[in-house]
Amino acid sequence: MLTPVAAPAASLGGEGAVPVDESFLSGLGVHRIATPVPFLEAGGPANVYAIEEADGGFCLFDCAVGTEQGLAALRSGLAARGFELQNLRRIVVSHGHVDHYGNAQTLSEETGAKVWVHRSDVDKVCGEGRWNKQIERHLDYFRKLGVPEQVLDTMLAGAAKASSYARQVDLERVVELVGGQRFAFRHFEAEVLHLPGHTPGLVCLHAPAQQLLFADDHVLARVSPNPLLDLSQGEGDTKFKALVAYVESARRVHALELKCVLPGHGEAFSGHRALLDGLMNFYRLRQERLLKRLSESRATVYEMVKLLFPRVDAGRTYLMLSEVLGNLEVLEAQGRLTRFDEGGVFRFATT
Repeated sequence: MLTPVAAPAASLGGEGAVPVDESFLSGLGVHRIATPVPFLEAGGPANVYAIEEADGGFCLFDCAVGTEQGLAALRSGLAARGFELQNLRRIVVSHGHVDHYGNAQTLSEETGAKVWVHRSDVDKVCGEGRWNKQIERHLDYFRKLGVPEQVLDTMLAGAAKASSYARQVDLERVVELVGGQRFAFRHFEAEVLHLPGHTPGLVCLHAPAQQLLFADDHVLARVSPNPLLDLSQGEGDTKFKALVAYVESARRVHALELKCVLPGHGEAFSGHRALLDGLMNFYRLRQERLLKRLSESRATVYEMVKLLFPRVDAGRTYLMLSEVLGNLEVLEAQGRLTRFDEGGVFRFATT
Protein backbone atom coordinates (compact mmCIF):
# COMPACT_ATOMS: atom_id res chain seq x y z
CA MET A 1 0.00 0.00 0.00
CA LEU A 2 1.09 3.51 -0.75
CA THR A 3 0.67 7.04 0.46
CA PRO A 4 -2.93 8.28 0.73
CA VAL A 5 -2.04 11.36 -1.28
CA ALA A 6 -1.09 9.99 -4.67
CA ALA A 7 1.25 12.80 -5.63
CA PRO A 8 2.64 12.78 -9.19
CA ALA A 9 6.43 12.63 -9.26
CA ALA A 10 6.63 16.05 -10.90
CA SER A 11 4.86 17.64 -7.93
CA LEU A 12 7.49 16.24 -5.56
CA GLY A 13 10.11 18.66 -6.83
CA GLY A 14 12.15 16.46 -9.20
CA GLU A 15 12.09 16.20 -12.97
CA GLY A 16 10.01 13.06 -12.61
CA ALA A 17 10.12 9.68 -14.27
CA VAL A 18 10.69 9.30 -18.00
CA PRO A 19 8.63 6.52 -19.66
CA VAL A 20 10.64 3.67 -21.19
CA ASP A 21 9.59 1.57 -24.18
CA GLU A 22 9.11 -1.88 -22.63
CA SER A 23 9.47 -3.83 -25.89
CA PHE A 24 13.09 -4.70 -25.08
CA LEU A 25 11.96 -6.71 -22.05
CA SER A 26 10.76 -9.69 -24.10
CA GLY A 27 14.33 -10.12 -25.36
CA LEU A 28 15.39 -10.47 -21.73
CA GLY A 29 12.62 -12.98 -21.06
CA VAL A 30 10.73 -10.54 -18.82
CA HIS A 31 6.96 -10.20 -19.13
CA ARG A 32 4.92 -7.66 -17.15
CA ILE A 33 1.34 -8.57 -16.23
CA ALA A 34 -0.83 -5.83 -14.69
CA THR A 35 -3.39 -7.20 -12.23
CA PRO A 36 -6.36 -5.41 -10.59
CA VAL A 37 -6.29 -4.31 -6.96
CA PRO A 38 -9.57 -3.68 -5.10
CA PHE A 39 -8.38 -0.70 -3.04
CA LEU A 40 -7.29 2.76 -4.19
CA GLU A 41 -4.39 2.97 -1.74
CA ALA A 42 -2.37 0.59 -3.92
CA GLY A 43 -1.82 3.27 -6.53
CA GLY A 44 -3.29 1.28 -9.42
CA PRO A 45 -2.97 -2.28 -10.78
CA ALA A 46 -0.14 -4.35 -9.30
CA ASN A 47 2.54 -5.68 -11.61
CA VAL A 48 3.56 -9.32 -11.74
CA TYR A 49 6.78 -10.10 -13.62
CA ALA A 50 7.12 -13.51 -15.23
CA ILE A 51 10.83 -14.14 -15.86
CA GLU A 52 12.05 -16.96 -18.10
CA GLU A 53 14.34 -19.50 -16.42
CA ALA A 54 17.26 -21.26 -18.11
CA ASP A 55 15.59 -24.68 -17.97
CA GLY A 56 12.48 -23.60 -19.89
CA GLY A 57 10.42 -22.81 -16.82
CA PHE A 58 9.69 -19.42 -15.34
CA CYS A 59 9.84 -17.45 -12.11
CA LEU A 60 7.23 -15.05 -10.78
CA PHE A 61 8.39 -11.84 -9.14
CA ASP A 62 5.23 -11.14 -7.11
CA CYS A 63 1.91 -12.87 -7.74
CA ALA A 64 -1.01 -10.40 -7.44
CA VAL A 65 -3.68 -9.83 -4.83
CA GLY A 66 -5.53 -12.97 -3.76
CA THR A 67 -8.98 -12.06 -5.02
CA GLU A 68 -10.88 -13.96 -7.70
CA GLN A 69 -10.25 -11.11 -10.13
CA GLY A 70 -6.56 -10.84 -9.26
CA LEU A 71 -5.91 -14.55 -9.74
CA ALA A 72 -7.94 -14.65 -12.97
CA ALA A 73 -5.94 -11.75 -14.42
CA LEU A 74 -2.69 -13.47 -13.49
CA ARG A 75 -3.74 -16.78 -15.03
CA SER A 76 -4.96 -15.18 -18.26
CA GLY A 77 -1.86 -12.98 -18.49
CA LEU A 78 0.43 -15.99 -18.17
CA ALA A 79 -1.56 -17.99 -20.73
CA ALA A 80 -1.52 -15.10 -23.21
CA ARG A 81 2.27 -15.06 -23.00
CA GLY A 82 2.61 -18.81 -23.46
CA PHE A 83 3.41 -19.78 -19.87
CA GLU A 84 2.00 -22.97 -18.39
CA LEU A 85 1.66 -23.08 -14.62
CA GLN A 86 3.24 -26.52 -14.30
CA ASN A 87 6.49 -24.84 -15.41
CA LEU A 88 6.51 -22.37 -12.51
CA ARG A 89 9.83 -22.87 -10.72
CA ARG A 90 9.75 -20.29 -7.93
CA ILE A 91 7.71 -17.41 -6.56
CA VAL A 92 9.75 -14.44 -5.35
CA VAL A 93 7.80 -12.12 -3.02
CA SER A 94 9.07 -8.56 -3.11
CA HIS A 95 7.43 -7.66 0.22
CA GLY A 96 4.66 -8.69 2.55
CA HIS A 97 1.73 -6.66 1.24
CA VAL A 98 -1.34 -8.49 -0.02
CA ASP A 99 -1.33 -6.94 -3.51
CA HIS A 100 2.10 -8.51 -4.08
CA TYR A 101 1.93 -11.95 -2.46
CA GLY A 102 -1.80 -12.70 -2.30
CA ASN A 103 -1.76 -15.80 -4.55
CA ALA A 104 1.51 -17.31 -3.31
CA GLN A 105 -0.14 -20.09 -1.27
CA THR A 106 -2.58 -21.04 -4.04
CA LEU A 107 0.09 -21.15 -6.75
CA SER A 108 2.49 -23.07 -4.51
CA GLU A 109 -0.21 -25.66 -3.79
CA GLU A 110 -0.94 -26.06 -7.51
CA THR A 111 2.65 -26.27 -8.74
CA GLY A 112 4.90 -27.15 -5.81
CA ALA A 113 6.92 -23.97 -6.42
CA LYS A 114 8.63 -22.61 -3.32
CA VAL A 115 7.87 -19.10 -2.06
CA TRP A 116 10.96 -16.94 -1.54
CA VAL A 117 10.55 -14.26 1.17
CA HIS A 118 12.97 -12.13 3.17
CA ARG A 119 13.00 -13.18 6.84
CA SER A 120 11.86 -9.71 7.98
CA ASP A 121 8.58 -10.10 6.10
CA VAL A 122 7.94 -13.79 6.74
CA ASP A 123 5.56 -12.98 9.59
CA LYS A 124 3.47 -10.87 7.21
CA VAL A 125 3.24 -13.63 4.64
CA CYS A 126 3.01 -16.62 6.98
CA GLY A 127 1.82 -15.31 10.33
CA GLU A 128 0.27 -12.46 12.25
CA GLY A 129 2.39 -9.60 10.93
CA ARG A 130 -0.03 -8.14 8.38
CA TRP A 131 -0.88 -4.50 8.98
CA ASN A 132 -4.47 -5.39 9.86
CA LYS A 133 -3.33 -7.89 12.50
CA GLN A 134 -0.90 -5.34 13.89
CA ILE A 135 -3.79 -2.99 14.63
CA GLU A 136 -5.59 -5.74 16.55
CA ARG A 137 -2.48 -6.79 18.48
CA HIS A 138 -1.17 -3.30 19.27
CA LEU A 139 -4.23 -1.21 20.05
CA ASP A 140 -2.49 0.33 23.05
CA TYR A 141 0.31 1.62 20.82
CA PHE A 142 -2.22 3.45 18.64
CA ARG A 143 -3.67 4.94 21.80
CA LYS A 144 -0.16 6.22 22.58
CA LEU A 145 -0.25 8.00 19.22
CA GLY A 146 -3.34 9.84 20.45
CA VAL A 147 -5.88 8.06 18.24
CA PRO A 148 -9.43 8.46 19.65
CA GLU A 149 -11.41 5.33 20.49
CA GLN A 150 -14.05 5.92 17.80
CA VAL A 151 -11.32 6.21 15.17
CA LEU A 152 -9.75 2.99 16.46
CA ASP A 153 -13.11 1.27 15.98
CA THR A 154 -13.18 2.44 12.35
CA MET A 155 -9.62 1.24 11.82
CA LEU A 156 -10.47 -2.18 13.22
CA ALA A 157 -13.54 -2.47 11.01
CA GLY A 158 -11.48 -1.65 7.91
CA ALA A 159 -8.71 -4.03 8.94
CA ALA A 160 -11.16 -6.94 9.10
CA LYS A 161 -11.76 -6.66 5.35
CA ALA A 162 -8.08 -7.17 4.51
CA SER A 163 -8.09 -10.84 5.49
CA SER A 164 -9.86 -11.73 2.23
CA TYR A 165 -7.05 -10.41 0.03
CA ALA A 166 -4.44 -13.10 0.71
CA ARG A 167 -4.11 -16.62 2.02
CA GLN A 168 -1.54 -17.24 4.71
CA VAL A 169 1.43 -19.12 3.25
CA ASP A 170 2.51 -22.38 4.91
CA LEU A 171 5.90 -21.85 6.48
CA GLU A 172 7.25 -25.09 5.00
CA ARG A 173 6.74 -23.66 1.52
CA VAL A 174 9.03 -20.70 2.22
CA VAL A 175 12.68 -20.29 1.20
CA GLU A 176 14.59 -17.40 2.76
CA LEU A 177 15.60 -14.50 0.52
CA VAL A 178 18.92 -12.94 1.50
CA GLY A 179 20.44 -9.66 0.38
CA GLY A 180 23.38 -10.32 -1.95
CA GLN A 181 21.90 -13.57 -3.23
CA ARG A 182 22.07 -14.02 -7.01
CA PHE A 183 19.52 -15.51 -9.39
CA ALA A 184 20.56 -16.80 -12.82
CA PHE A 185 17.66 -16.43 -15.26
CA ARG A 186 17.61 -17.44 -18.92
CA HIS A 187 18.99 -14.17 -20.29
CA PHE A 188 20.48 -12.32 -17.32
CA GLU A 189 21.60 -12.52 -13.71
CA ALA A 190 20.15 -10.47 -10.89
CA GLU A 191 21.21 -9.71 -7.34
CA VAL A 192 18.77 -9.51 -4.43
CA LEU A 193 18.91 -6.09 -2.77
CA HIS A 194 17.39 -5.90 0.71
CA LEU A 195 15.97 -2.36 0.87
CA PRO A 196 13.93 -1.94 4.08
CA GLY A 197 11.54 0.97 4.32
CA HIS A 198 8.16 0.34 2.73
CA THR A 199 8.32 -2.87 4.77
CA PRO A 200 11.19 -4.30 6.86
CA GLY A 201 11.77 -7.14 4.40
CA LEU A 202 11.31 -5.45 1.04
CA VAL A 203 13.66 -6.67 -1.68
CA CYS A 204 14.41 -5.57 -5.23
CA LEU A 205 16.18 -7.45 -8.03
CA HIS A 206 19.09 -5.64 -9.67
CA ALA A 207 20.54 -6.74 -13.02
CA PRO A 208 23.72 -4.62 -13.21
CA ALA A 209 24.80 -5.72 -16.71
CA GLN A 210 21.43 -4.56 -18.09
CA GLN A 211 21.19 -1.59 -15.68
CA LEU A 212 17.73 -2.86 -14.76
CA LEU A 213 15.95 -2.73 -11.39
CA PHE A 214 12.82 -4.65 -10.42
CA ALA A 215 11.82 -1.99 -7.91
CA ASP A 216 8.35 -3.16 -6.74
CA ASP A 217 7.11 -0.47 -4.29
CA HIS A 218 10.50 0.97 -3.38
CA VAL A 219 10.59 3.41 -6.32
CA LEU A 220 7.41 4.42 -8.14
CA ALA A 221 6.78 6.96 -10.88
CA ARG A 222 3.36 8.35 -10.02
CA VAL A 223 2.96 8.01 -6.26
CA SER A 224 5.28 8.32 -3.29
CA PRO A 225 5.88 5.04 -1.44
CA ASN A 226 4.59 5.17 2.10
CA PRO A 227 6.97 3.52 4.60
CA LEU A 228 4.23 2.03 6.75
CA LEU A 229 4.02 2.09 10.51
CA ASP A 230 5.28 -1.38 11.37
CA LEU A 231 5.25 -3.05 14.79
CA SER A 232 6.36 -6.51 13.68
CA GLN A 233 9.70 -5.95 15.44
CA GLY A 234 8.20 -4.53 18.62
CA GLU A 235 7.07 -1.15 19.97
CA GLY A 236 10.06 0.06 21.95
CA ASP A 237 13.76 0.25 21.18
CA THR A 238 13.43 -2.54 18.62
CA LYS A 239 10.62 -0.82 16.70
CA PHE A 240 11.21 -0.63 12.95
CA LYS A 241 11.49 3.04 11.95
CA ALA A 242 10.15 2.85 8.44
CA LEU A 243 10.99 6.24 6.94
CA VAL A 244 14.41 6.35 8.62
CA ALA A 245 15.17 3.00 6.96
CA TYR A 246 13.63 4.07 3.64
CA VAL A 247 15.83 7.16 3.34
CA GLU A 248 18.95 5.03 3.75
CA SER A 249 17.69 2.44 1.25
CA ALA A 250 16.82 5.19 -1.23
CA ARG A 251 20.40 6.47 -1.02
CA ARG A 252 21.63 3.03 -2.07
CA VAL A 253 19.31 2.95 -5.08
CA HIS A 254 20.19 6.54 -5.99
CA ALA A 255 23.82 5.42 -6.38
CA LEU A 256 22.95 2.67 -8.89
CA GLU A 257 23.51 3.15 -12.62
CA LEU A 258 20.09 2.35 -14.08
CA LYS A 259 18.56 2.62 -17.53
CA CYS A 260 15.21 1.13 -16.58
CA VAL A 261 13.12 0.75 -13.44
CA LEU A 262 10.34 -1.86 -13.34
CA PRO A 263 7.96 -0.74 -10.59
CA GLY A 264 5.33 -2.63 -8.64
CA HIS A 265 2.63 -0.36 -10.10
CA GLY A 266 2.68 1.34 -13.49
CA GLU A 267 4.91 1.21 -16.54
CA ALA A 268 8.69 1.06 -16.82
CA PHE A 269 10.60 4.32 -16.47
CA SER A 270 14.04 5.89 -16.20
CA GLY A 271 15.26 8.93 -14.28
CA HIS A 272 15.32 7.34 -10.85
CA ARG A 273 17.77 9.86 -9.41
CA ALA A 274 15.66 12.92 -10.23
CA LEU A 275 12.62 11.08 -8.93
CA LEU A 276 14.28 10.20 -5.62
CA ASP A 277 15.68 13.72 -5.26
CA GLY A 278 12.16 15.05 -5.62
CA LEU A 279 10.82 12.55 -3.12
CA MET A 280 13.45 13.46 -0.52
CA ASN A 281 12.59 17.14 -1.00
CA PHE A 282 8.91 16.26 -0.58
CA TYR A 283 9.71 14.67 2.79
CA ARG A 284 11.90 17.62 3.83
CA LEU A 285 9.07 20.07 3.17
CA ARG A 286 6.71 17.97 5.28
CA GLN A 287 9.26 17.79 8.07
CA GLU A 288 9.67 21.56 8.07
CA ARG A 289 5.90 21.97 8.43
CA LEU A 290 5.91 19.58 11.38
CA LEU A 291 8.83 21.40 13.01
CA LYS A 292 7.16 24.78 12.63
CA ARG A 293 3.98 23.52 14.26
CA LEU A 294 5.81 21.75 17.10
CA SER A 295 7.89 24.84 17.86
CA GLU A 296 4.61 26.40 19.03
CA SER A 297 3.46 23.62 21.37
CA ARG A 298 3.68 19.90 21.99
CA ALA A 299 1.36 17.62 20.00
CA THR A 300 0.47 13.97 19.50
CA VAL A 301 0.95 12.09 16.25
CA TYR A 302 -2.79 12.04 15.63
CA GLU A 303 -3.05 15.80 16.18
CA MET A 304 -0.34 16.29 13.55
CA VAL A 305 -2.28 14.24 10.99
CA LYS A 306 -4.59 17.21 10.39
CA LEU A 307 -1.59 19.40 9.60
CA LEU A 308 -0.46 17.21 6.70
CA PHE A 309 -3.92 15.95 5.72
CA PRO A 310 -6.57 18.63 6.33
CA ARG A 311 -9.28 16.31 5.00
CA VAL A 312 -8.83 13.39 7.38
CA ASP A 313 -10.33 10.16 6.06
CA ALA A 314 -10.97 7.75 8.93
CA GLY A 315 -10.65 4.79 6.55
CA ARG A 316 -7.09 5.81 5.73
CA THR A 317 -6.00 6.73 9.23
CA TYR A 318 -3.36 3.98 9.30
CA LEU A 319 -1.67 5.40 6.21
CA MET A 320 -1.83 8.95 7.50
CA LEU A 321 -0.44 7.98 10.89
CA SER A 322 2.37 6.16 9.09
CA GLU A 323 3.28 9.26 7.11
CA VAL A 324 3.29 11.56 10.13
CA LEU A 325 5.08 9.20 12.51
CA GLY A 326 7.69 8.34 9.88
CA ASN A 327 8.62 11.98 9.39
CA LEU A 328 8.64 12.61 13.15
CA GLU A 329 10.99 9.65 13.63
CA VAL A 330 13.37 11.08 11.02
CA LEU A 331 13.43 14.40 12.86
CA GLU A 332 13.84 12.58 16.18
CA ALA A 333 16.81 10.64 14.78
CA GLN A 334 18.35 13.96 13.68
CA GLY A 335 18.03 15.29 17.22
CA ARG A 336 15.55 18.00 16.18
CA LEU A 337 12.60 16.64 18.16
CA THR A 338 12.05 15.23 21.64
CA ARG A 339 9.35 12.69 22.54
CA PHE A 340 7.54 12.87 25.88
CA ASP A 341 5.33 10.19 27.41
CA GLU A 342 2.51 12.08 29.09
CA GLY A 343 0.03 9.77 30.78
CA GLY A 344 0.60 6.99 28.27
CA VAL A 345 0.38 9.28 25.22
CA PHE A 346 3.38 10.38 23.13
CA ARG A 347 3.80 14.11 22.58
CA PHE A 348 6.53 15.67 20.47
CA ALA A 349 8.26 19.02 20.78
CA THR A 350 11.22 20.72 19.15
CA THR A 351 14.54 20.46 20.99
